[in-house]
Amino acid sequence: MSTPTCAGRNQRVGSGRACDGGQSGGMRRRRLLHIVAALVAAPSAAWSQPRKWRIAFLGGVAPDPTTTRNAIEPFRQGLRELGYVEGQNLELQFRWAEGKPERLPGLAAELLQLNPDLLVAMGPGPARLAKSLNLKVPVVALVVDNPIEMGLIADFARPGGNLTGISSFGSEILAKRLQLMKELVPSVRRIAVLMNPATTTRPELEVELARFERTLGVPIVPIEARTPEQFDAAFDEIARQRADGVLVLADATFWTHRERLHELVAKHRLPSIWGHRDALPPNGLASYQSDFPAIFRRGAAMVDRILKGAKPAVTPFEQATKLELVINLKAAQGLGLTVPQSLLVVADDVIR
Repeated sequence: MSTPTCAGRNQRVGSGRACDGGQSGGMRRRRLLHIVAALVAAPSAAWSQPRKWRIAFLGGVAPDPTTTRNAIEPFRQGLRELGYVEGQNLELQFRWAEGKPERLPGLAAELLQLNPDLLVAMGPGPARLAKSLNLKVPVVALVVDNPIEMGLIADFARPGGNLTGISSFGSEILAKRLQLMKELVPSVRRIAVLMNPATTTRPELEVELARFERTLGVPIVPIEARTPEQFDAAFDEIARQRADGVLVLADATFWTHRERLHELVAKHRLPSIWGHRDALPPNGLASYQSDFPAIFRRGAAMVDRILKGAKPAVTPFEQATKLELVINLKAAQGLGLTVPQSLLVVADDVIR
């Protein structure tokens, strides 16, 4: 009987060599090369995962529906348009002081323990705190006043530190609001400015108000309130000062507890000018402020630039480009006032 051979080759089975003879080593080498090539061409799932950026967000207000609509959603939308997807390449961590500035240091500490790639500071209080901490993590400050006057930066074009951002204007808006009060209430004899000394530095404000007094020819008196518990006393002081008009400065505490301020303005029948249309009460005369949603969308673009390597020190601190004037014609009529046509035609919105 003939001896079995392998694939027609003259090689006996059991001769001590593999049945496929010289092919076996070559095939194994070819398979190994195929595997290596596949790994090079298609990296493992672990290698191909995108970088997940962690952004910390510190706000002085409460995350109510209005804040979400004007700030958080525009910010998220701006990031989405730039390719950031929460849960994939983005993680957002929020902390809110809810109108209590004394909570800001503890909330900032919580966020920094998460090792964020960037900190967004919303409002003057969080921005000042971030500056004072001399953080290594880059900071983008949004909706702050004049950042040079606040001591946040050295220069708009070259901030010079680890913080940049977008200003919603400072004394320029205050001057415009005072002028609005004079135009809406020509008979006004004294204007009160309700301010929170935890947010606004009184000596600096008094210097500005003295300059505006000379321009308007009307005495202007600052009235302080730090907490909601001090609101009643503040309005009693406004009455004692015989002020017949009040400007309510934009502030995290005032914003969070704006409903109580609305009640007091109504109770005292005071013509009032406010910092944002959503803070404007039913009987408030007008609001004049930056377009907050636009600022937060632009803020997302600034965050993107810094995450991609731009340095805050040489990233220009921007200013808001759009301001909104809202006139409450219904409130004016209720107070027996006639709104000049010159204001109605330039208003972005008129409440009738």
